[in-house]
Amino acid sequence: MTDSLLLALGSIAMGDNKDGVSYYHIDMGPDHPSNGGLVWLTAQVDGEKIQALDVLPGALHRGAEMLFEVRDYRQILSLANRHDWQAPVFGELLVASVVERELGIEIPPRAAWLRTFLAEHQRVQSHLAQLSFVSNRLGRDDLATGVVREELRRRTLDLTGNRLHPMATRLGGVAVDPDAGWLDATVATHREAASLAGRIAEALDASGLGRDIAVLNAEDAAGYGLSGVVARASGLDEDLRRDAGGGVPGLAYAELGDALAPPTTPTTGDAHARLCWLAAEVGQSADVVARCASGMPSGELAVRLPKVAKLPEGDSYAEIEAPLGRAGVFVVSRADKTPWRMRLRTPSLANVSAWATAGIGAIEDLPVMIASLGYVTGDLDK
Repeated sequence: MTDSLLLALGSIAMGDNKDGVSYYHIDMGPDHPSNGGLVWLTAQVDGEKIQALDVLPGALHRGAEMLFEVRDYRQILSLANRHDWQAPVFGELLVASVVERELGIEIPPRAAWLRTFLAEHQRVQSHLAQLSFVSNRLGRDDLATGVVREELRRRTLDLTGNRLHPMATRLGGVAVDPDAGWLDATVATHREAASLAGRIAEALDASGLGRDIAVLNAEDAAGYGLSGVVARASGLDEDLRRDAGGGVPGLAYAELGDALAPPTTPTTGDAHARLCWLAAEVGQSADVVARCASGMPSGELAVRLPKVAKLPEGDSYAEIEAPLGRAGVFVVSRADKTPWRMRLRTPSLANVSAWATAGIGAIEDLPVMIASLGYVTGDLDK
């Protein structure tokens, strides 16, 4: 005989056995992105085993895509960084990349290197947010990520004037120009992040946290449209930063040599492998940040644009390797200054969709499953 459970992420449990349904709160730790709340799960359980799992997102839906369609392409950038607030610069880069490609705009080399620097800067921030679960689960305060993450936000604040939503990207380039002091200080913070991630990786190896839990093989990953660290942990060797000549235009990954070679990390497809990949990529991204700082060319930050930017009539699609996986944008243009239709492909939605398969098993394994298939509430609901 199965029973029904309603499980809440990031919100207070409503009590037990109300209307024949038991309510539970899933605690992911005080610093985990799930504390944004507004995600519920319904589970059919037999004893301590989950037989079926369904996710109930949508409570934070703000109509971001509808808002895009009543703004011109410059204005959209100020909204595009607000759905994945753990790594907001990727929303800016994604929209800029599709507009610049369709208009035939080639940004200056310094702007491309700086965009790449900021992308990896926020990839580290996002990965550490997901990895905050490890400290909470193992009871290891020395593995807490909050201090380093706040220092990374401070660096963003010092450069852009905003610690969360940088608005550093402009069509045709960037709006900020770091000096040598800021670059050196930020590289030093990333060395601290890499050291912390190394200790987290050691703790994962010693504890076996997530091993043989929530296994997704390569076929599962492909079927759910998973990408990023989740797909790589399942054995799918794909990364837009190094595939297709360095990913989307306007970034400098193609000039970084072997900096993005796959790390020696498990590909067993379980929660343990996914957490290990997150930790490994923190160190990798910290290295890319250092290379960008040392190799960044001088020169202009942006190119001149026409007064009104209008995309040619037709459809276009672009994607970028965001921290949680591939983020994409589909634009339908009628040759006007605003898009006729604009839709987002968010990795959070793909990751959360896979919970229905990965969550089958012991109730006590749900937190580590969720931690390894990360999401941001705004990125899920848009």
